[in-house]
Amino acid sequence: MATYLIVRSLAPVIGPVLIGSGCSAASTHQSVLLDTQQASIAATIAGVAHQQSMPRAAVTIAYATAMQESKLHDLAYGDMDSVGVFQQRPSQGWGPAKKLENPIYATTKFFRALKAIHGYETMPVHQAAQAVQRSADGSAYIQYERMATEMASAFTGQRQHAVYCWSTAASPRYPAAAAITKGLTSTFGQATADLARPAQRHTMLVPMGRPKLGWTVASWLVTHASAYGIHQVRFGGYQWRSAAGTKGWVKDAGAPPAGTIRLS
Repeated sequence: MATYLIVRSLAPVIGPVLIGSGCSAASTHQSVLLDTQQASIAATIAGVAHQQSMPRAAVTIAYATAMQESKLHDLAYGDMDSVGVFQQRPSQGWGPAKKLENPIYATTKFFRALKAIHGYETMPVHQAAQAVQRSADGSAYIQYERMATEMASAFTGQRQHAVYCWSTAASPRYPAAAAITKGLTSTFGQATADLARPAQRHTMLVPMGRPKLGWTVASWLVTHASAYGIHQVRFGGYQWRSAAGTKGWVKDAGAPPAGTIRLS
């Protein structure tokens, strides 16, 4: 799988970077190209932020940290005994290595530590990241602040229909409803997962009362589509189809009821 983490202007992109599998998170002026693991982890971090009632600023700090520490990948290795997306060290009390290799657990631990930093929301991003990580060189996080801000806007639903993926890999024929519900529960919490319910065959409806949360969940579904057999996601007057490749979200004339995500 190709690995890339690139900020670009919103001009059309041609060339090998769009071949195979990948994802894009767009903002007003720029977009960030990610590989599928990076995008799924970014969506997971945004979901855990919702579960933990953390603001968008916290997501930005988490992204800048994760990009510096692991390039937003879930690593089973690192400096000394550090592992996972944030390169947290079991020997420093972050938790067992196996659990830290789970992005949901690692992100939960990161946000709990961040929440304990007084005034983190108004600190420069790199200072807040360093206050949590206590790394050798806290200035290293500065290079990812802009990118992290753009990504947070997209993955937390501040900018709608901004996250999409494409893949040439084979995926299950139908959505794995039980696995999707379990994933929603682990990432977003039981209250959000309880909103999901089976509809007609091989279809699931996920009613969402808040547009930003709806787009956060929609981004999570799209970035996990290949794993869960999701071929179409419809929400907020737009639809994403896996068969459409790099076209991303397009207007949906037959959109589901307002506030409802329909996936199939």
